[in-house]
Amino acid sequence: MSDPHYPIGELSYTSPLTAEQKQQYLTDIEQTPARLRAALRGLSGQQLDTPYRDGGWTLRQVAHHVADSHMNSYLKRTSTYAAFVARRSF
Repeated sequence: MSDPHYPIGELSYTSPLTAEQKQQYLTDIEQTPARLRAALRGLSGQQLDTPYRDGGWTLRQVAHHVADSHMNSYLKRTSTYAAFVARRSF
């Protein structure tokens, strides 16, 4: 790993996405919670409290961050949609 701040590399974005790419991203997002649970299942407290890199978050912190991010994303989208629908109904 050349830069521990970007363990999988820096973000590379190309647009626009194809329909297949969008579907794959949605599938990845949908499957992430189950995959994360499976990856962490059976780990000890000590293992969960191990940072993934020097100075980085622990596995426990990463798992909580992913859950928080998913929930915040869901809430933002549903509240935005609800506001949009409410404005159109008047």
